Amino acid sequence: MRYRLWFPLLVLVAPGLAHAQGSEARRADSIRLASFDSLLASNFLTDSAAIRRDSAFGLIRPSTKGIPISDADSLDWVAARSLAERATGFRVVVSMFDRRLWVIRGADTLMSAPVAVATRASLEYGDMSWTFDTPRGRRTVRGKQANPLWTPPLWHYAEVAKSRGLKMAFLTRDSAAWLADGNRIVVKGRQVGLVNRDTAGFEVLPADEEIVFDSTLYVPPLGTKNRRIDGELGKYRLDLGDGYLLHGTPHIQTIGDAATHGCVRLADEDIQWLYRHVPTGARVYIY
Repeated sequence: MRYRLWFPLLVLVAPGLAHAQGSEARRADSIRLASFDSLLASNFLTDSAAIRRDSAFGLIRPSTKGIPISDADSLDWVAARSLAERATGFRVVVSMFDRRLWVIRGADTLMSAPVAVATRASLEYGDMSWTFDTPRGRRTVRGKQANPLWTPPLWHYAEVAKSRGLKMAFLTRDSAAWLADGNRIVVKGRQVGLVNRDTAGFEVLPADEEIVFDSTLYVPPLGTKNRRIDGELGKYRLDLGDGYLLHGTPHIQTIGDAATHGCVRLADEDIQWLYRHVPTGARVYIY
């Protein structure tokens, strides 16, 4: 039995709208990023994040969907927000609480777009665990790519296995996985397939489906076609390092939600604008 792949997406964006600058500028404005205090005074954050004052630290503490954030996390958020506020020159700014992204040059906002952001959820499977978050602070666009392929990380298979009550096993290039019916799964070059016990014929397994037999989800090796998914990252991606990306998505309905596993996802027209106008080496501030 096989399952088709389904991937939820998330994206976060930051505020800023006004006058367009040129035919390719989108939802541009010339409004300088407001100070932290003025943003609070104008209820800038309260549309998408519950705010409360911490009596011990004197901090305004955002919370996601009403879930309080720790004191250490509050301090981290304030520091990252302050870093973005002090930045000058050409930069990209992402607010995870407002789920919005801006491209700014000096005091002018050249582009503003909604995004999907990380869920901040945790996953445990066996002795493995992950927390799906996006690190705050300053990052750099390390590279750009059109028509990117997604290599599902290990957490994807753990997530699928846990949600469907499956065991998980790893395929290797130098050994076969024997099945209850006598057939076996083998890796030949970049393809994963079944070898029939009677005919010894090799049947290539579909690359767009999970490999599930005998209540076990088999994880294909890196470098195989079964470990590369076309279209899941949309049409473009900007690499922020350490596996974090700004990228497109086929799941447009998730834009504006906390739905990703750490990346920031945008609508196709928005990521295309970033791909064309944001150069490698550009600074990205996330808070």
